Amino acid sequence: EIQQPDAIIQLGDFAVPAEKNRALVNRFNTAHSRTLHVLGNHDIDGGYTTEQVLDFWEMKARYYSQDLGGVRLIVLDGNEMPAKLTEKYPAHIGPQQLEWLRGELQSHESPIVVFSHQPLAGAWPIDNAEEVRRVLSTASSQVVLALNGHSHIDDLVRVDNVNYLHVNSASYVWVGKSFGHPSYSKEILSAYPRLAFACPYRDALFTTLTLEPDSGDITIQERKSEWVGESPAQLGRDKHPNLINGEQIAPRIRSRRIARVAQ
Repeated sequence: EIQQPDAIIQLGDFAVPAEKNRALVNRFNTAHSRTLHVLGNHDIDGGYTTEQVLDFWEMKARYYSQDLGGVRLIVLDGNEMPAKLTEKYPAHIGPQQLEWLRGELQSHESPIVVFSHQPLAGAWPIDNAEEVRRVLSTASSQVVLALNGHSHIDDLVRVDNVNYLHVNSASYVWVGKSFGHPSYSKEILSAYPRLAFACPYRDALFTTLTLEPDSGDITIQERKSEWVGESPAQLGRDKHPNLINGEQIAPRIRSRRIARVAQ
């Protein structure tokens, strides 16, 4: 069955602004009349700037909002620089963007869906996630869901009457050099050596989100694949104390029906 979505979105770590990626970006941008981008931390790898990514992807702003069929879509940028950087990549939403978010939440009565690359709740959140969640909780009757990429897991967390969904990676779980293993042939690994440090999915993962504006209920469509080679569990790789191999860490996006939180 061919689906006809109202819009398509990618949640970051999509494509650095190198000429070799132009065909990929153009294909995404022309796949639908409404395409949305979220900036990921790895999209500036290789010395590129955020401005170069914005231009290459044809994004008008790092963070923005749109109306779509009676739903307000809010896209955040979790890559802002904190006062003190403690990790390799910044994962922060600064005061100016937070003030803009407050204004967006206060000026719209329609259902709201929030998108970010880095999580706002659950595993590996941005460094001021609690502050951002406090802002979102002031509009919990309207914010029907906040979605993120980044974590490469399939998980749903509810905090202060707001649902936060970790959307799985399209392609793999990163396990690191200490757990390097030959999931593909020598020829492929020779061309793409970093694949040895990941547990790939055989099929690309994606999902379709359906929102009923009247009720605010959301349906997430299932998509399953399988591991190529050994899984993180078989390698003895535990990614996070609150995550379980075979549950949140798995080559799948689980089917879900997320009810709007009653106030």
